[in-house]
Amino acid sequence: MYLAETRSSSPSKQTGRLWRRVPANVLALGVVSLVTDISSEMVTAILPLYLVIGLGLNPLQFGLLDGLYAGATAVLRLAGGHVADRWRRLKAVAGIGYGLSAVCKLGLLAAGSSVAAIGGVLAVDRAGKGIRTAPRDALISLSTEPSKLGRAFGVHRALDTFGAFLGPLVAAGVLWASLGDFNAVFVGSFCIACCGVLLLVLLVKDHPRPGPAIAVPLRGMLGLLSIKAFRRCCGWAAMLGLVTITDSFVYLALQRRWEVSTALFPLLPIGTAGTFLLLAVPLGRLADRVGRWKLFLAGHGALVLALLLLCGPVKSPLLAVVALGLHGAFYAATDGVLPAAAGPLLPEHLRASGLALLQTGQALARMVSAVLVGLVWTLWDLRPALLATTAALLVVTIAAAIVRPWEEAR
Repeated sequence: MYLAETRSSSPSKQTGRLWRRVPANVLALGVVSLVTDISSEMVTAILPLYLVIGLGLNPLQFGLLDGLYAGATAVLRLAGGHVADRWRRLKAVAGIGYGLSAVCKLGLLAAGSSVAAIGGVLAVDRAGKGIRTAPRDALISLSTEPSKLGRAFGVHRALDTFGAFLGPLVAAGVLWASLGDFNAVFVGSFCIACCGVLLLVLLVKDHPRPGPAIAVPLRGMLGLLSIKAFRRCCGWAAMLGLVTITDSFVYLALQRRWEVSTALFPLLPIGTAGTFLLLAVPLGRLADRVGRWKLFLAGHGALVLALLLLCGPVKSPLLAVVALGLHGAFYAATDGVLPAAAGPLLPEHLRASGLALLQTGQALARMVSAVLVGLVWTLWDLRPALLATTAALLVVTIAAAIVRPWEEAR
């Protein structure tokens, strides 16, 4: 049910009216994501520094781990969506994913300096994310009117990103208070993740569907690709993922080019998160009006500009700030907009399965991308890696703009 609207026309009341037009369940899921992302980004903010500088990994080794972090558990995204639709228990399956990721924060303590053990823990952590993402996005989609999906996903991603904004700050504070003890960050991250699981149990309502659990065959999920528009959406999303550089490489490139100190490195994601936070809701609303696929591609255009600044001839610190802002704009225009675009293409009883299929293609593509960027960086250095990625991303974005997957009805 939607919360009541007020009629005041003042800016603050208009903002409040926007949030009240969003379903309460979407707000609850946003709060859960906010708390969970504080936990996740505490670890993510320090991980590249910990692996590359602390453990001495070269770019290719880091690319392998980063690729694992991005997509090695992609199959579990399919499993999460499939089980959620089969059980008709979206909240329960999402809760399993949140809980699994929480436990993995303690696993980093046990892993120590072993690269293999760290890789295993990261794989399980991403398994948790893979399991929960499709059921969570399906809950958002099923709790919202189709014409307002861009706004709903924008509000959810704004709350999620506020957690991503706070996470590096909390990590930096814990590192300062603990005199640089990474284990203190892992323990704090675990405690906050447990709070997120508790909030999911208390605040989020499942989307009830009458009748007993039904057998949804796995081939039924793959059969969704027979929907022409959805098949094209998945294909182009995967192709774009293949030429999209992962966050960790963006921050490492910034650190190397502008010689960012070790103490300030965990704060780099704040630039991305801050822009994402500011733009997620307005761009979500804009997507509902002008077309979600158009905005999705515009977001990739913003990433192209960001990469050009990272490998361009000018080395002004202001350009580093602009690059981070464009990186955040990329996420604001793509992260919630893609599931908002794909959701209405899918039948309700297979909504989680379809979104899992879409996200799996992206995850596998980004896994390959991370390895390729790490390989080119190792063989030919940073600038060639960035230039090659930028050129490929520009070509695929233009091609996706020319060959549109479907005509959107607004």
